[in-house]
Amino acid sequence: MQRRKFIQNTALFGSLAMVAPTNIMASTLSREFPVVRVPKEKRHFESKFIEDAIKEFKKNVKDEELSWLFNNCFPNTLDTTVTFSKKNGKPHTYVITGDIDAMWLRDSSAQVWPYMAFVDKDKDLKDLIAGVINTQTQYILKDPYANAFYNDPNKKGEWTTDHTDMLPGVHERKYEIDSLCYPIRLAYNYWKTTGDTAPFDADWQKSIRAILKVFKDQQEKDGTNPYHFQRTTPFGTDTRDLKGYGYPVKPVGLICSAFRPSDDSTVFSFLVPSNFFAVVSLNQAAEMIDALVGDAALSKELRALSAEVKQALQDHAIVNHPKYGNIYAFEVDGYGNHLLMDDANVPSLLSLPYLDAIDKDDWVYKNTREFVLSLDNPFFYKGKAAEGIGGPHVGVDMIWPMAITMQGLTSNSPAEIKKCIAMLKATHAGTGFMHETFHKDNPKNFTRSWFAWANTLFGEFLWKTYKESPELLS
Repeated sequence: MQRRKFIQNTALFGSLAMVAPTNIMASTLSREFPVVRVPKEKRHFESKFIEDAIKEFKKNVKDEELSWLFNNCFPNTLDTTVTFSKKNGKPHTYVITGDIDAMWLRDSSAQVWPYMAFVDKDKDLKDLIAGVINTQTQYILKDPYANAFYNDPNKKGEWTTDHTDMLPGVHERKYEIDSLCYPIRLAYNYWKTTGDTAPFDADWQKSIRAILKVFKDQQEKDGTNPYHFQRTTPFGTDTRDLKGYGYPVKPVGLICSAFRPSDDSTVFSFLVPSNFFAVVSLNQAAEMIDALVGDAALSKELRALSAEVKQALQDHAIVNHPKYGNIYAFEVDGYGNHLLMDDANVPSLLSLPYLDAIDKDDWVYKNTREFVLSLDNPFFYKGKAAEGIGGPHVGVDMIWPMAITMQGLTSNSPAEIKKCIAMLKATHAGTGFMHETFHKDNPKNFTRSWFAWANTLFGEFLWKTYKESPELLS
């Protein structure tokens, strides 16, 4: 089913009183926490080490509601979205987003990312993530411009009004820089954590070359673009202007992204957070190619493009704001035009330290963070229930729990981390799970009751806090 069809505005059970952000620490739910996790016999995959982590968290965190949320959210990807198999003797893992039977390159990487901390202990979990890498490799080789795929390679996509070059097995063909960066991030960290090189075969090497070609083509240095996309739709953010090619850019070294990680179209095609992500991913790919393949020419190309994009970001992505000083724009076009905002999905400007793209103490990032977490960001909302970043994808006044989680994950402030946890705890609308969005004044008005990325990311945030600052969970 299509993402936009999954709008659910009622909670599954329970009710939630409205509480101002200044008093968000008070729990507003009853002290009864019903069993909402999938029964053991119906779970898609179970890891003893993940279950042990849940038990450890419950034993040592005295806040019953947080323990309940961690139990529900952290294993949600494993419980409900993964399908593991062997194909030609190699692990294969298909990962749906939750309520949509399709595998996004971005979402699938992010959904299993928090389990990387356990793969050196759990062989089955290691095989599961290796299977994600193998599956992503085949998808990239099928079409590096597509963002989401079906498990059935012959299935015809359900988008019948898309004007682009669709292939069987492709669910959606929205080209996004981050969809090609996330598989590199997952592969690199899998290799660094496990030392296993099995997924990085000739096909994987071809996928890296395909990614490099897309990124170079999308610099539009010769004034042409092999990719176009239009959709017959009432949603302007689901299509591209100018016959599907988007507004012109001046070739300055940055990489175009037709769509954002929200799957919304860009206004100016040089999407700054995604270009930062590409800088990191290209260097990671180069390191792997050097160590595993020994192809010096390819690794040199990867590093050269990374360096070029990095310099272009310094030259074209920084804007002087009258209130905040130098900040990073969200999108630019190389002509001097820019868009100042931030979006809830990752990569975002807020998330750059989480993606190892920038240091938390970088002064331009700190200025940018102050801007994006203020009402000067047109997609930052402050209401009776919470405050946080939203975006165009669902609409105004809808806060994304993912953005609140990311605010906490990128914060150095104990008070801010505690506040983010409290807001997330107070806005799940009695369901025991995170959602795509909720209304700033009414968490019972939410979208997507089953969104595994948001759940697992919240679990990652709680586990990180438990390991590093357990006192913040009391």
